Amino acid sequence: MLGFAAIRPEWMPLAIFLIRVGDMSLDTLRVLLVMRGRRLPAWVTGFAQSALWVIAVTSVLSNLDNLWNIVGYAAGFATGGVVGMVIDDRLAIGHANIRVISSDRGSAVAEAIRAAGYGVTELAGRGKDGMVTILTSSVRRRDIDRLRREVLQIDPESFVTVEEVRPLHRGFWRA
Repeated sequence: MLGFAAIRPEWMPLAIFLIRVGDMSLDTLRVLLVMRGRRLPAWVTGFAQSALWVIAVTSVLSNLDNLWNIVGYAAGFATGGVVGMVIDDRLAIGHANIRVISSDRGSAVAEAIRAAGYGVTELAGRGKDGMVTILTSSVRRRDIDRLRREVLQIDPESFVTVEEVRPLHRGFWRA
């Protein structure tokens, strides 16, 4: 089984755990790549993920009487999903739409967003307490935190949301 015979039985749960962390991290990234339409990276990630899964599951099934192997498998599954999310946050692949609702400082926030090099659309709206400015800007995911800090520095009371998007056609995208 790919050199696993050389692993001492007491270390097998740790080996299974680590393989499963890698498998699930890649699986999480693969799903996110599929959702973002990144075909080739999703294929490569899926290929590697499935190979690791086969190794991990075979290691557990070949020795079902060892409870620690099962615990290592389950813990690796749970940990790998979280690790995959952390990796995705660090890579920040893709685009997002940031929406800012400001009661008092909408124009100043819009000018700051433009000064930072992003396109922004301003809309007038009515909130619970009166008129508000609704700002939308489509940005790269890796720029979200920077833009959010900029917005909150100008208007700490603004309401800010972010949703992932897939650019479809035209518009202004910061290079």
